Amino acid sequence: MDRKPGYHNFIVQGSILAIAGILCRIIGMLYRIPLVDIIGTIGNGYYTSAYSIYNILLIVSSYSLPTAISKIVSVRLAKGRTEDVRRVLRVTFVYSTIVGALMCALMFFGAEAIASFMDKPFLMYVLRTLAPTIWIMAYLGLLRGYFQGTGNMMPTAISQILEQIVNAIVSLVMAYILFGYGEKANYIYEETDFSYAYGAAGGTIGTGAGALIALLFFILLLFLYGVDVPEARTGAVSADRRGDSRSRQRRTARPESYGHIARTLLVTLLPILISSCVYNISTVVDDFIFSNAMTAIGLGSSVVLLWGIFGEYHILFNVPVAISNALSSSVIPSLTNAAAERNKKLVVSKIRMSIRFTMLIAIPATVGMIVLAEPICNLLFNTEDNATLIQVVMIGAAAVVFYSLSTITTGILQGLGHLSEPLRNSAIALVLHVGVLLFLLYVPKLGIYAVIISNIFFAIVVCLLNAGCIRRHVRYRQNFKKTYIIPLLASLIMGVVTFLLHKGISFIMPAGLRDGRIGLLIIVGVCMAAALFVYFISLLLLRAFNRSELLQMPMGARIYRLARAMGMMD
Repeated sequence: MDRKPGYHNFIVQGSILAIAGILCRIIGMLYRIPLVDIIGTIGNGYYTSAYSIYNILLIVSSYSLPTAISKIVSVRLAKGRTEDVRRVLRVTFVYSTIVGALMCALMFFGAEAIASFMDKPFLMYVLRTLAPTIWIMAYLGLLRGYFQGTGNMMPTAISQILEQIVNAIVSLVMAYILFGYGEKANYIYEETDFSYAYGAAGGTIGTGAGALIALLFFILLLFLYGVDVPEARTGAVSADRRGDSRSRQRRTARPESYGHIARTLLVTLLPILISSCVYNISTVVDDFIFSNAMTAIGLGSSVVLLWGIFGEYHILFNVPVAISNALSSSVIPSLTNAAAERNKKLVVSKIRMSIRFTMLIAIPATVGMIVLAEPICNLLFNTEDNATLIQVVMIGAAAVVFYSLSTITTGILQGLGHLSEPLRNSAIALVLHVGVLLFLLYVPKLGIYAVIISNIFFAIVVCLLNAGCIRRHVRYRQNFKKTYIIPLLASLIMGVVTFLLHKGISFIMPAGLRDGRIGLLIIVGVCMAAALFVYFISLLLLRAFNRSELLQMPMGARIYRLARAMGMMD
């Protein structure tokens, strides 16, 4: 079996996307700080609502394409059928053109109706500026899926970083310009929300600009290398070296018809698409239920403000969850190949390591968010009263673990070829989630906390259902101690040390410096550096992994050499 790292080592490829995802989330978090300063928490409420609707339409046009195409491409490359890969791209291009245009038109021309339905009339301005991005992302999803299917995550990673950098710059400039126009509109029409809505709309223009740059990057790659890039030949080359006559026969067989490829695309895409819709539509459902429930109890005036706080929480929440999203993207083609080869040992190994690696990141991230909620929130959103946001972050931190786990287990099931099960599991969780949310919203004084708690409940249900499905198909046992208990113990040690360090630095630091952004940056920076060191040492002391396990992880060889030099590993 070919052991070429770029093709089989999904942890390494996943780490490429994970690093890119983290960098993108950090860039996104950093630019959202001045963006919120410009448009305010109310503007951020419009921004968050628009994105939840945009994400649903994006799922239909492009969000599911990378997963579906990577699965289809990886199967054909494993058989050496590169001509069929070209045909897959042509068929998918037609799909992207038609569906991208339809979703773009729906969002643009339906913006007023959607805003009225959400009980936020000014939301239509933000929706219309986002609409063209949906069409651009349809083509971008196609190209990202192709390269991920070849086992090469680098183009996707680079494009994501380029996209986010351009997004950040254009968003801030346009938000500032349009917020000023909105203030003039407020004066003319005697309103208060034109400035917030226009500012949020300016922020979304950057999303389209970033997507366009990323698309141009992929077009440049195709212009330079064509479709048959070196990575796409890996499966065929390795098969030739093995002298596999059956693989040669497949490569010389008649190409698949376009009709067959179109049917294969739809059969692969629809379960993933519907599953993703169900999984992501919960935010839109939450927004609608929350807005109407708060209006019904006489608190409608605070809806946009509270939803803006929810959006600020999601800025922090999305950073660690990016890792599980990246691993989920990389594990699908990897598991598809392992399953096609009927290599049960490899399948089990990939499942076990992907879940363990995800938990090694998600659990300490949760503890860190709880312990450092106050300084992080005050650092990022220094111009606001963050009392509610801090409580939301502390309560909602648990969602990081469960959303990360539900995302990676969904990717595992899709990689194993069981595409309908994540859909069913997400649908069940969504129904239960809505029931819990409706109940909690009428509990006095819960408000936005009801949304947080019901979201955690949703992710827990998906985790449990997905875990049951995986065990039924693969029949393996996850090492509970190494996957959950040891990272939790190491995280608790890290949390205690970080909390004491935070309080100690805050105590000795002058009040004037402590409450400013420079002082908060020092506190957060020192505490996070200490937290990483303590967590790493704790993992080694608790024997979280052995030498072979460590070497499979990103930068594992360097970490092993460091641990051995410290006398903490043989």
